[in-house]
Amino acid sequence: MKGECLCKSVVLEIAHDGGFEACHCGMCRQWGGGPFLGIHTQSYTVLAGHHSIGVFSSSDWAERGFCTKCGTHLFYHLKPTDEYKVPLGLFQAEEAFEFREQIFIDRKPSTYEFSNPTGLLTEQQVFEKFGA
Repeated sequence: MKGECLCKSVVLEIAHDGGFEACHCGMCRQWGGGPFLGIHTQSYTVLAGHHSIGVFSSSDWAERGFCTKCGTHLFYHLKPTDEYKVPLGLFQAEEAFEFREQIFIDRKPSTYEFSNPTGLLTEQQVFEKFGA
């Protein structure tokens, strides 16, 4: 599946299983203004714009990628497992996705609520699952 940043300078291709998750941690909410909706993938391929990808090391265990021209978020990279979460919004074929899980559910503010039935993981459960 192919996705692109807002200015179309960066084009990514990913393999995915159709599911996405919401992350409610404070860093993700600060990064994007709300929960991060991400597609899990083991890797991505840059089809265009490799020179326009910036990376910010946001913690000891993760880094975040963005387009240096328009600022679009491109990925969250979990260093210990070398896994990626790519923003759902990069891909316009939204009907191809299923909302499966919410992580850092104990960090979610009370100002919003999703009605979809999903799996729920606390901060501790996420760290245990991914070894971060």
